[in-house]
Amino acid sequence: MSQGQFAYASNSNRFLAAPVSHDQPFVVAGVPFDGAVTNRPGARFGPQEIRRASLMLCDGIHPHFNVSPLGLLGDAGDMLLPNASGLAAVRAQIQVQAAQLMAQQHCVFLGGDHSVTLALLRAAKARFGGEPLALVHFDAHCDTWPSHFDEASGHGTWTWEALREGLVSAEHSVQIGLRSSGERAVREYVQDQGGQIFTARQLRGKDGAGLQPVLDAITQRLGQRPCYLTLDIDCLDPAFAPGTGTPEPGGLSSSQVLTLLEELSGLNFVAMDCVEVAPAYDHAELTSNAAATFVWTYLCGQVAKRLAALGAGA
Repeated sequence: MSQGQFAYASNSNRFLAAPVSHDQPFVVAGVPFDGAVTNRPGARFGPQEIRRASLMLCDGIHPHFNVSPLGLLGDAGDMLLPNASGLAAVRAQIQVQAAQLMAQQHCVFLGGDHSVTLALLRAAKARFGGEPLALVHFDAHCDTWPSHFDEASGHGTWTWEALREGLVSAEHSVQIGLRSSGERAVREYVQDQGGQIFTARQLRGKDGAGLQPVLDAITQRLGQRPCYLTLDIDCLDPAFAPGTGTPEPGGLSSSQVLTLLEELSGLNFVAMDCVEVAPAYDHAELTSNAAATFVWTYLCGQVAKRLAALGAGA
């Protein structure tokens, strides 16, 4: 299977300036592919900009978790992907390379458009899924179209495909921030299959303690089932994240997403991705800074949990 190295697959900077990945328990890897977008391209450049933005986090000690992932984190660089072989070939390469990383490390993947998540879920299900995985999905869009603008598969179909393939359990799937247009059967597909949706409208004005009922519902639903977290940056209102391919007004605030990430850190997450950062449309690095902070917060939550478990076992 062919691989390709392109100018945008830059490994010149690393997340939090962490060392190159070798045997650290946590790893960040870029997935620089945006060949399945339906509006504005450019998310292939997301990984390098998220890394660049992460460098402002200084020593990386999180103010809530009071830990840093540094010392436990490596950066595997960007996956080497074919650029003109079609989506199926790209996904096959993503799955192979993700599986190699997941076999040894807790992974965070930097997209790329949201079509890459299907391949990452395939690797995660093979690695962690005696049963279909739980799913926490931040997004403006439901991504449950059975086809997208007459394309059989793309960045708006992956959730529908993942459910049909049995990669994730509908009953243990939660979508947060949805607000885009679409027919009801598609918009509410996950809920109709037994999952739960918290639309952006439902979350308006809720922050801090106001999010507690949402947190309680999610933790009760998912329990400790192995869970994959996917965060499309367009879950944020464009005021907080203009640099994305399909911006949708009326979205979440950065503080809402941070609260949710912090308070859900006790779930049994097995991997995360952050996708759809398109730097060409960004302003003042708002989008890449938000993405870097979300990834850092997720990592710190997982590191804190790991350190607590090691301390309890001492």
